[in-house]
This record gives sequence, C-alpha cells and structure tokens, in this order.
Amino acid sequence: MSQRMTLITSPIFVPEAQLKKAGSFASLFGNSNPLALEIGCGIGDFIVQIAQRHPEQNFIAVDIFNQGCRQTCSRIESSGLSNILMMRIEARYLMHHYLGEKSLQAIYINCPDPWPKKRQRKRRLLNQNFVDLSLYCLQDHGELNFSTDFTDYGESAAELLNREERLNNLATTPYTHELGNYPISKYMQRFLDLGQPIFLCRYKKKPDLNIDPPKVNKGFRLRWGKGES
Repeated sequence: MSQRMTLITSPIFVPEAQLKKAGSFASLFGNSNPLALEIGCGIGDFIVQIAQRHPEQNFIAVDIFNQGCRQTCSRIESSGLSNILMMRIEARYLMHHYLGEKSLQAIYINCPDPWPKKRQRKRRLLNQNFVDLSLYCLQDHGELNFSTDFTDYGESAAELLNREERLNNLATTPYTHELGNYPISKYMQRFLDLGQPIFLCRYKKKPDLNIDPPKVNKGFRLRWGKGES
C-alpha cells in the first residue's frame, strides 16, 4: 500500500539533493558540533527531548513515513530548537553515502518495526550488518542505543550487542527495563502505562579500533522511487 504523500516545505526538512549539494551536515547546521542520529523518529517526541538536553550537539532525525516526517518537522519548529534536521531517507543508505567513518557521536533506535513473524525477522534493522555499519560510523566512545517494546526483539538485540567485542555495555546486564533519564516517547509511555516493559540496550564503542568500511547490504532499499521525496 503506497503512502499518501504530502509536500514538506519546513525549513527543518532536508531533501537528499540539498544534502548532496551542501556536502556535509556541518554546512547545513552552520557549525561542526558533534552529530547524533535517530533512526525512526515517529512524530518527534524523542528527538526533541534529547536535543533540548544537549544543545551542544546536532541531531539528524530520519524516518521513512512521509506523514511522520511532516509531524516531526512541525514539532521541532514548535520547540524552537535549531540543532535538529529531518530527513526522509533509508538510514543505512544515509550512513553509507553521507555520514561515513567516525561521523556520529550517538545512534538512537527506538521501538523499530519488530517484524514479529519468524519468516519476517530477517527484515529487522538490528543485525550484525547494521552493527558493523554503526561501529564504522561511530566515533571512539560513541553510543549505540536501542529500545523496543517487543520481548523477542529486545532479547535477541541484547544477545547480539552483548557478544560484540568492540562494544562496552553501559549497564550491568545485556538489557534493562530501568530507563533512568533516557527520554520516553509517547509511544513508549503507552506501553509503560499498560505495565509492559521497554527493553533498553545501551552500548559504547571501544576506542582505537581499525574498522574497514562495511559492504552495502543489497537486502535493503537504497533509494526511493521516482517522484518520492
């Protein structure tokens, strides 16, 4: 089912052509502050909270849903924050083609599609290929943060991250239900109000690693079709 497309004219929204012309996010932000990425920003609850707490950082919010991008832009504009930009783009494509080695201080992935059926799980974002790409893009001591409301995804993600020798766990267990000061989106709060736990994994890249550029995984869509923006 195709999405109902709405033209997004917000100054927060960055089409790929604009990024390509600018050459870097530093040019778009007008400064070289550390950069963080949220993958799957929904309607912008999390990104606004984290950006308010860290005015010294720049944030990129990405999502594949046009309406979510539009709502996120509206929320960012209402917040008055100048350290967030929004893109409708496949995150791995962005990381491969426009971010690159040691470009990110943090990556946040909150409640992504769990693809719950066994035959669908190969479609999940968090797998070894994505971990390899994240480690390439993260700076030394950069954070990889993952949360989900889906038990199987939380447990499998924690197992994957906890056995990764290039990461240090920021908690005492592979995952935690104690969110502490981690920003909570309205989507996450909905599950917490129902007594359903959020699985939170927070890991940090070890320093002084030599990581080769990961190969492009042909299993994900690299570009939008003609006419999409």
